[in-house]
Parts: sequence; C-alpha cells; structure tokens
Amino acid sequence: MIDQQLKQTLLEFRRQRDWEQFHTPKDIAISLSIEASELLEWFQWKTPKQVQARLHSEKREDLEDEIADVAVYLIYLCHDLGIDLSRAIENKMVKNKAKYPLEKVKGRNDKYTEY
Repeated sequence: MIDQQLKQTLLEFRRQRDWEQFHTPKDIAISLSIEASELLEWFQWKTPKQVQARLHSEKREDLEDEIADVAVYLIYLCHDLGIDLSRAIENKMVKNKAKYPLEKVKGRNDKYTEY
C-alpha cells in the first residue's frame, strides 16, 4: 500500500531527529487523532459548494498537508506495532463484506444493526 522507500524516508527522518523516544504508541495515536481533527477543520462549516471551491484554490495544499500528517502518523504507528497496513485492510475488508452483504446494504446508509 505504502511505497517502501517512502516509508524508509519517513523512518529515517524520525530517527535522525531522535524522535522515536517521544513516539510511544499512545502518543502517536493521540497525534493521529489530533491530525484527523485538523483534517476535519478543513471541512467544518463549509457547504459542498464551498468545499469544491476550496479544492480548486490555494487552500487545497492545506488539505493535502493534513492528509499527509494523518498518513505519516498511521505509518509510524503501524511500523512501531509491527502491523502490516495492507494486510490489516485486506482482513478488515473480509469482515466488512460479511457485515455488510451487498444484497442488504446496496444504496442504504443504515447501521448494520438496522437491517
């Protein structure tokens, strides 16, 4: 899923700055949540039309930066916990297919307990 060279670049960036000492799983998870909240702020109080306008403005780079921050912390967390992100996603999709059978959920947004 993530390019291994990019992952190594991220890990080397962190290592060179001696930040591993601060990057406990708890603190990375907290940082991941904070960055995800900053991502939400990009959309907060915006209409769909305003979001589309922002996507085609200089504000798009801010969105890309927030998405990158979320991804970097997720990559660090998976690396530090020995989780293969691609495999975790594949395993989750198997569960999702069972939890959300196509014939029951297509075109619906109900919670799985509602059907």
